[in-house]
Amino acid sequence: MKINVLGMSLSIAFVLLATLPLWSNAPRSYASLAGREVSEQSDSQILTDINRELNTNRFKNIQVSVNNGVITLEGSVDLFADKEAAEKKAIHVKKGLAIRNVIRVAGAQISDEELQSKLMTKLQYDRVGYGTTTFNAISVSVRNGVVTLGGHAYGPVDKSSALSVASYMPGVQDVIDGIEVDPVSQMDDRIRLNVARLIYGYPALMRYSIDPGRPIRISVQNGHVTLYGVVDSKTDSDIANIRANSAQGVYSVTNELQVERKWSS
Repeated sequence: MKINVLGMSLSIAFVLLATLPLWSNAPRSYASLAGREVSEQSDSQILTDINRELNTNRFKNIQVSVNNGVITLEGSVDLFADKEAAEKKAIHVKKGLAIRNVIRVAGAQISDEELQSKLMTKLQYDRVGYGTTTFNAISVSVRNGVVTLGGHAYGPVDKSSALSVASYMPGVQDVIDGIEVDPVSQMDDRIRLNVARLIYGYPALMRYSIDPGRPIRISVQNGHVTLYGVVDSKTDSDIANIRANSAQGVYSVTNELQVERKWSS
């Protein structure tokens, strides 16, 4: 008996082609289901890991949720520094994921004027003893508890220190960084020291050197000097300006010194 091999092969081929759509759809549905399960497991693990990192009294009022890899931080803290720290811990747990930080700073309520005054005093004496206080000129403005720091810092460490001071100040809701770090330059360093000696070593201005907060601040960028701070009189401001201009290597001096207002009784 002869078997039609060709006819049989074609019949089998048609049967396989007819069932192919069923097989091709099945893997996609299984893959989609498996993907959801992996995503849910991943979200659950991320949530567990973050909660473990935030398991301290400092973060006791923070709630965390994770949905499709997006981390949301809610609740309240006492300080803006705590809000920042919570976000950093979440980033450390899983880098590369989106984070919504809507934590509310619910600490002390302080007026903008009082907050600005406290911060200016705190920053004036920041870094005392490190040799760079004279060369930091940080400005402070506050609106609705949001602090903006500007001006100039001698180096990155001084800038970071100023931002930390603001972050840990009770009543601060947010901190905006507008501080410029002066360029690294041996020439500028020589000018800084020379100008500082000429100003603080001059008899009429020596009383300002008694204050460790150094009321007259000196910022130098590529040989260009700017004087900041508060002095007692217009005469003191003019003397400081003349002394700074006499320093070797100085290209220009901008005098931003303010004269303290004295109220007569």
